Amino acid sequence: MKKTILYMGTVLLMLTVSCSDDFLERPPLDDVSEETFWKTEEDLYKAVNGVYSQLPAEGFIYDDGASDNAHAQYPWESTATVVSAGSIITADDAGWNYEDKRRCNYFLENADAVENADPDLLNRYKAEVRFIRAYSYFRMMCKFGDIPLVTSTLDIEDVNIPRTPRAEVLDFIITELEDISEMLPVTYAGGKPDEKGRITRGAALALKARVHLYEGQWEAAVGAAEKVMNLGIYELFKIDSESESDLKDNYDEWVDFDGEEDRNNFRLGLRSYEALFHEEYEGNSEVILDRQRIAQIDDNFLNTYLPPGSIGGWSSVTPTQELVNSYESYKTGEPAELPSAEQRATWYDNDNPEFREEFRNRDPRLYATIMFPGSPWNAIEDDFTFEWIQGASNMSQTGYNFRKLVDPKIYRENIGNYTNVILLRYAEVLLTYAEARNEWSGPDATIYDALDDIRQRSGMPPVDRNLYNTREKLREFIRNERRVELALEGHRYMDIRRWQIAPQVMKDIKNLRNTVAQDRVWDDKLYLMPVPQSQRDLSDNLLEQNPGY
Repeated sequence: MKKTILYMGTVLLMLTVSCSDDFLERPPLDDVSEETFWKTEEDLYKAVNGVYSQLPAEGFIYDDGASDNAHAQYPWESTATVVSAGSIITADDAGWNYEDKRRCNYFLENADAVENADPDLLNRYKAEVRFIRAYSYFRMMCKFGDIPLVTSTLDIEDVNIPRTPRAEVLDFIITELEDISEMLPVTYAGGKPDEKGRITRGAALALKARVHLYEGQWEAAVGAAEKVMNLGIYELFKIDSESESDLKDNYDEWVDFDGEEDRNNFRLGLRSYEALFHEEYEGNSEVILDRQRIAQIDDNFLNTYLPPGSIGGWSSVTPTQELVNSYESYKTGEPAELPSAEQRATWYDNDNPEFREEFRNRDPRLYATIMFPGSPWNAIEDDFTFEWIQGASNMSQTGYNFRKLVDPKIYRENIGNYTNVILLRYAEVLLTYAEARNEWSGPDATIYDALDDIRQRSGMPPVDRNLYNTREKLREFIRNERRVELALEGHRYMDIRRWQIAPQVMKDIKNLRNTVAQDRVWDDKLYLMPVPQSQRDLSDNLLEQNPGY
């Protein structure tokens, strides 16, 4: 089978049908007879695969849209538009959801009913489900702070429970990940029920490292990241050749190459970075966990959300000028020299060749991530060059579109996109290690080595150890490297909050003509999202509201 795990979500959905009239979405307890299920290992297999369908998917692009990385222009697609504008209200729901947690609890309460199940397999299945539950609680805690911590399915009279203090939720998440990391295998051999793509020890440790990083628990974050690194099974994905269509992209127009070796370094860095997200290379050496899709059933809509209307996309989430500015010089590894917003607009409006100079000699990840006026992409269409058509249907409001996460081969074949979506990858672990180690003990060779691995994979020069030689200088470098490497993967939303830079960076978005694409107002209440009033009403207002809403 093309995919390694089939999500038989219908099975678990039948067992845990949601109810629309309480804030924890309790299931009707008499909907399905317990006597018809939980009898065999096959039942366990189907049920645990059904829980996998609750892993998050491509919706993380909207977390970037709620940050300074991107503009989410359609408020009906997500709450990112109102969150980024600072206008979210209690009628909005930024992700208050218990369906996934309820499915996990239901599985964990019933799995032991299967008689004669292999105990090791049963415990492994439970660990996989506990990971999904911990991941869900972590994502929700990041958005709302205190949340009800529910670890069992609830009777009708028990469902209206208050929010659990954030510290208790955090302790639960860390303890769960620590426990299950010892139960999960490092790898899977393949074949039922050991398909590649299931949750591994590396996934539990990588998520644990992320949790500790977000909490500023530097030593613990270093320790968890080191455990992933020491497993010895992950490495940054690289390719050593270009496709026929890729070879047609003329980057000599954009980069002053110092010979053939330099040209190959740039081009293969660009290709390695962009290809790791394409279906052709899914499950590659860098992937720690991905949300898998079933062909013809479980669509991935990134090929629709991200491209411009000129090639059939919607421009749902588009890059900001500030994100574009963050890509350094390919030649020096230092910040690029940029024109003022006024000068850029004048050059753009007058079709002045000086406009192109801003995009010369930049980090290969810029060309792999962002479509800017004049940028080539023959893989998507022969002789394609991006053109911003302001005001046209489904076109960007900023002047840029995302290229990252769009699969050109699938676009050319005019078929549905069922590419797996990466949730945890090795580059993030290296960045976690670098940031946490620097904050904990200051610069050292291991930090530079981790950063150099990431940069050299994409064709960039190594970190200047003489320039970035203090904790403060290296901190800013790491933060920018994290922004560039993980762009559009959903991390920036929490990064600007945990670094407490959101008040400075969440400012009005301007387009290439230096006119406002989106008004943004920051208020400190936006460090947390509002508890939806609909959920408070269903709980008889037992759920307290976050400050400021």
